[in-house]
Amino acid sequence: MPTAQELLDETFTALANPTRRAILARLAHGEASVNELAEPFDMTLPAISKHLGVLERAGLIERGRRAQFRPCRLRAERLAAASAWIDQYRPIWEGRLDQLDDYLTQLQHPESDTTS
Repeated sequence: MPTAQELLDETFTALANPTRRAILARLAHGEASVNELAEPFDMTLPAISKHLGVLERAGLIERGRRAQFRPCRLRAERLAAASAWIDQYRPIWEGRLDQLDDYLTQLQHPESDTTS
């Protein structure tokens, strides 16, 4: 059984590719077949299938089976876990960006420095 860290690694690895992110964006609107998912890309079906395999192993999608139709659908649980991981660092990043903004403002307007 993979650890929480390993699952998070798989999620971010899958999200690192723009094609896979585009596939997830499409699936956010509802299930789709492999052919439908492949349509906007200049790629072979086997290449799209490889991307789908990465997304499936990461737990971001699942493939159903209805006769010959194998619809893909988004599984949001792993995205929620990745979002939660990011959210725990948001206050730190925002604080640092606020400090950077203050510093840049001070550089642009040195006469308004009230620290001296």
